[in-house]
Amino acid sequence: MHVLIIGGGIGGLCLAQGLKRAGVGATVYERDVAPDARLQGYRLNIEPVGSRSLHSCLPSELWDRLIAASGDPGPGMGVFDERLRELMQERSNAGRTSPVESAHAVSRVALRAVLLEGVDVRFGKEFVRYEQLQGEVVAHFADGSTASGTLLVGADGSRSRVKRQLLPGAGQRDPAAFGVGGKLPLTPETGKWLPVILTTNKNMILPRRDFLFTAAFRPRAGEEGYLMWAFVAHRSTYAGQDPHGFVLERSRHWHPDLRRLIAESGSVELFDFRAAAKVKPWATTNVTLLGDAVHNMPPVGGLGGNTALRDAATLRDALTSGIPLIEAVRGYEAEMISYGFAAAGEALMYLRLATVRSRLVRGAARGFFRLCGAVPPLRRAIFDG
Repeated sequence: MHVLIIGGGIGGLCLAQGLKRAGVGATVYERDVAPDARLQGYRLNIEPVGSRSLHSCLPSELWDRLIAASGDPGPGMGVFDERLRELMQERSNAGRTSPVESAHAVSRVALRAVLLEGVDVRFGKEFVRYEQLQGEVVAHFADGSTASGTLLVGADGSRSRVKRQLLPGAGQRDPAAFGVGGKLPLTPETGKWLPVILTTNKNMILPRRDFLFTAAFRPRAGEEGYLMWAFVAHRSTYAGQDPHGFVLERSRHWHPDLRRLIAESGSVELFDFRAAAKVKPWATTNVTLLGDAVHNMPPVGGLGGNTALRDAATLRDALTSGIPLIEAVRGYEAEMISYGFAAAGEALMYLRLATVRSRLVRGAARGFFRLCGAVPPLRRAIFDG
């Protein structure tokens, strides 16, 4: 067996690592001309499902290197109103001692460097189409070259060309939302005024309108830490103005420390949200999909990256199970569609909470979190399990 992986994101690279560890040949084809051809964005929060997937796919030395490069994500998630009054604290990561069963905060650059180590990646390869021949699949690239293999895996993101050919009727959902993100370096100076809870934990800020997420990245060694934030709102509220100024205007009645966090941040970026429409099971062939190429979702709740890593481990397990190829891929696709679109639905639910404009619904949500904060058994049953 030789597997062609189209796309060198974290899902495709994790699959390549897992196949290599299992002794299965795989080559990754990435359209970027080099590993550092684009900015890698903010940190990723690897949840336990992602940790288990990475641990199962990576050799022990790379797993240890990844853990050494990761930061402490904090004990869990705090929920506050816009005046930083606590609604709830969940502690899902507190007390976990095994790195495999814990959450980890890791920069995309560090994660990608680990995932690239030792796998066969061909850069500068823009995928155009595939061709299925008897017993093999041939990938065609924009430079006129081709590659053939036993199985082709589309891991080429939310605008996947593999998906476009395999599932031409698959559509997208418009979440009608957008986000603005920024970073504030964690220095002795910022430490003098930043509330401790913002520098040690992940936090949801649930104002009477809009939404803010914050997360501190404190590496265990090496690079300087920073506090990242992501502001989310309904698309109808944005008229194309300067995104940084827009967030400051929308947050004018928030706590002064939140306002200062936003005002003094750099690396401020505007981003739109996309979400895949759910697809029905399709006729299994020697072409399949993984990660955002099939079930892309808004980056709310950290679900997308972790689901892509789960896809990689699930497909690796299927391909190395000893059953015939098509049967193995069919089993993977059935499992992946089930949990993948469940995660996408959860992300959309969180996004609707972040962008809902009904004061009644927003008030009910704040009341729900306040109740969970006041009744620990209820909180643990819903969030910590």
